Amino acid sequence: MSDSLISRSEDLRRLRDEGFELAIVNSQLVISHVPYVTANRTVEYGTLVSELTLAGDVTTTPSTHVVRFAGQMPCDAEGRPLEKLVLGSDQLQVAEGITTSYMFSSKPVPPLFYTDYHDKMTTYAAALSGHAESLVPTATARTYRPIPATVEGVFEYLDTATSRSGTTAVGECLRSRSVGIIGLGGTGAYILDFLAKTPAEEIHLFDPDRFLQHNAFRAPGAATLDQLREQSLKVTYFVDRYRSMHRAIVPHPVAIEEHNLGLLDDMSFVFIAIDHGPAKRPIMEHLEQRGIPFIDVGMGVSVEEGRVAGLVRATLSTDRPGSREAARARISTEDVALGEYNTNIQIAELNALNAATAVIMYKKQIGFYADTGGAHFSTYIVDSNDNINEDGTE
Repeated sequence: MSDSLISRSEDLRRLRDEGFELAIVNSQLVISHVPYVTANRTVEYGTLVSELTLAGDVTTTPSTHVVRFAGQMPCDAEGRPLEKLVLGSDQLQVAEGITTSYMFSSKPVPPLFYTDYHDKMTTYAAALSGHAESLVPTATARTYRPIPATVEGVFEYLDTATSRSGTTAVGECLRSRSVGIIGLGGTGAYILDFLAKTPAEEIHLFDPDRFLQHNAFRAPGAATLDQLREQSLKVTYFVDRYRSMHRAIVPHPVAIEEHNLGLLDDMSFVFIAIDHGPAKRPIMEHLEQRGIPFIDVGMGVSVEEGRVAGLVRATLSTDRPGSREAARARISTEDVALGEYNTNIQIAELNALNAATAVIMYKKQIGFYADTGGAHFSTYIVDSNDNINEDGTE
């Protein structure tokens, strides 16, 4: 994707053809080997980093005139800091081996924005290298060295949302993980929607049912009438929808039962999003034995005095002391048709909330979100608007 982006985008292609060492790293444009002057009047080489604003697989007008810089404080040929260029310090890890130190601001006048990334990056490269060349005439950012091919990720197109927000390095904990979702009802479908936006190595879907008309009203997106007429398997329907973004979604059109529990053995994390209590018991026991963390989600919604009331909950089970026991005490495995989590009223926004709570809990558990409370159990009560969080001990 990165090589294709450079080839298809005229501004990036011009940068490459003019000899700049550019690459797309974690959805950001990186130009390395840019000469600049340090405070002691020596010439060093730094790295310029810019956000990328894309329309599919081509660049558009940059969304900001600001760039980041990895290197020391840049100076003029006399060793004086380039105060008009440097906006401020900026410690941000773009990727392993690339941590920016400063932010630069050089707004073009007019038209107060850069027309493309060639315009933007050559402006900043010249602002640095011009001073360096006065000390070392051979110093240049145009090396004409060959650019190696980039490694493709799981996304069909670059995740510029993460790079723009500055959370790329933090999100590294989401990579190299195989995540399973058991059940693609309302909540399970929204869990998939959220996970499809993460760089998870694989997302495995387990559900034997077909996607029918009632499913469309509690799932993300909008199914067409023709799609509903097809009565596709849920795993087929959702893989078709989300593989346009995430290419590593794996369908399993089966219910997880005693005979196929081994399908879960390679998972690093599992979401249980089924409402049949007895079916959960062997799954939970198997995951506990394998040391695999999981989250069970549930909804208990009913109509009371003409209004909808109830709760949604998420329960995390890990190998942390006390967590497994506490989770088992809070997850119903009984076959009670009208039990607290089996009334089967599903409403899209509550499904989405249930899924969001579970995915946030998952991301806390693996270190993406800060977690001062260590909650392993979270409940939202609809009628009172209360959020109840408890830790993972009995």
